[in-house]
Parts: sequence; C-alpha cells; structure tokens
Amino acid sequence: MIDQSVKNDYDSPWKEVIEQFFPEFIRFFFPKIYPEIDWAVDCVFLDKELEKITQDAEVGKRIADKLVRVQLMGGEEAIIFIHVEIQGSYEKAFESRMFIYNRRIGEKYDGDVVSLAILCDTNPKYRPDTFATERWGCELNFKFPMVKLLDFQEKWDELEQHENVFAVVVMAHLKSLEVKQGNQRKYWKLELVKSLYLRGWERAIVIQLFRFVDWIITLPKELETSFWDDVKQLEKEKAMRYMTTGERIGHEKGVQQGEINKAREGVIDVLSIKFSNVADKIVSVVNDTVDPVRLKAMHHEAVRTDSLEAFEKWMNK
Repeated sequence: MIDQSVKNDYDSPWKEVIEQFFPEFIRFFFPKIYPEIDWAVDCVFLDKELEKITQDAEVGKRIADKLVRVQLMGGEEAIIFIHVEIQGSYEKAFESRMFIYNRRIGEKYDGDVVSLAILCDTNPKYRPDTFATERWGCELNFKFPMVKLLDFQEKWDELEQHENVFAVVVMAHLKSLEVKQGNQRKYWKLELVKSLYLRGWERAIVIQLFRFVDWIITLPKELETSFWDDVKQLEKEKAMRYMTTGERIGHEKGVQQGEINKAREGVIDVLSIKFSNVADKIVSVVNDTVDPVRLKAMHHEAVRTDSLEAFEKWMNK
C-alpha cells in the first residue's frame, strides 16, 4: 500500500490550474457559460477578498475556491463575479454555504454573482445543487450549476481524445481517487505524463499539467525515484526534454515549500476552529515560520492551548 505519510494535497494544484487555464476551465465544465464571457478582457482573481468573506465559515473538506471577476459580451457595465467551489467530500450544509457565500459576495461588490461547484468526492449519490427554505409562505430557492467528476469515469475514451487541458486534470484526479496501490499509482502517473507528451501542446502547458499530475498523484519515496527515472527514459525515447534538471530541483523545493505551507495552514485552522478570530499578529508569526519542527510544535500547542493569549505567550518564548 502507499505510504500513509504521503497525503494528497489537492488545494494548491487545483488553484494553480484553474487560474492558469480559467477560460479552458469554463469551456470544459460549463460550456453554456463560455460564449457569454468576453475573453478578450483579462479576468481578475479575487482570492484574498474571498478569503476575507469566507474566513468565519465552518466547512468540510474544501479542495479549493476561487472568486473571479469577468466581463460579459456587450459592454463595460456587464460585470459578473464567478464563485467556484472545488469540494472534496460530503458536507451536510454545502448547499447552505454556497448560498451564503453567493449572498456575501453580492453584498460586497453590489453585483451579480454566479456560483459553480465541482464535486470531487467518491460518493456517486452526493449531488448537492439546491438550497431551499420555506416558512409561512416565505420561500427561497437557490440553485447552482454542479459537475460531478465521477461522471467522467464512463467517458475515459473521450477524455483521452479531448483537446481541453482539463480532460487531463479530470483523468489525474480520478486516478488519484481510484488507484491506491503504489505500483499501480506509478503506472497511471507515468501513463498520464506520456499522454501529455503526445498531445502536441506547447512546452509551458505540458509543464503546468505535469506539475498537476505530479502533485495530485503522490507516490512513496522509493517509487517516486523510480518514476523520475522512467520520465527521463521517456524523454530520451521521444526526443522531448520538458523537465530539466533545474526544474526537477525546483519541483523538489516546491514540494518542501508545499509541506511547510500546509503545516502553517494546519496551525491557523486549529486556532480558527477553536477561537474563531485569530489576531493578525499571530497569523503573521505562523506564516513567517519556515522550520517544520517549529511548525509541528506550534500545531501541538494550538491543540492544547486554552486561549489565544496563552498560545501567543507560548509562541513568543
């Protein structure tokens, strides 16, 4: 079995690939929306603003979320805010949260908001797309477009031939959920990389999608080394060198940085759940910490502490 210490970190790769290929994201998952947007005008990503809007919400396993300002075809005033949720597991109040976020975003920007959901969980029956309430004749019905990744399992042949980059994204995510044995994971990881090399995309696109596949389909260390050897052999056979030595070194550093970022988020998440509002100075100190051992100690203390004041006092030591 795959090493239990190796965990999938879906947040960063999904956020990166959506921001890098947002038009392709909309075109692949929500094709009816795509022609309504003026893609000649740059999209504006409002992640920091979304974080402020949603920071006090208690949520389940949310893989990623994005807030994007786009312009519709037809004029300067035709501005729409697109809120995207990539949901990784069952959440009892997911529909309610989608409604609340939609309302808060609309209030902040005094504009139209469209909420979109991608469900990445393994339960085929979990398909939330509506929030509805009624009391004494007062009714509310909020419905949002939803895509279930599991539905693509029966369309594997189509995904292999599809020209959109998100076909590969979906394939990689499905295999990350489906295949748990180390050798089988390595096989599919390499197969997906091979497909990247054969699709005829330019190098920058291949590199970005390579990062997604590599990040989302984790392997034990011994298989990771073997995987990179196979990649080098593949590039030699195909006379295609995409991942240079420097980029591989950068990848390793990126993985280490990703682990540090995840540890920081873990500390802040624990404090936020226990005490709601965490002072900016505490968040700043945690985010400035680069020592994994220190971050682990912070996490333990965050779990044990009885108050933010006690945690800050411990931290200042």
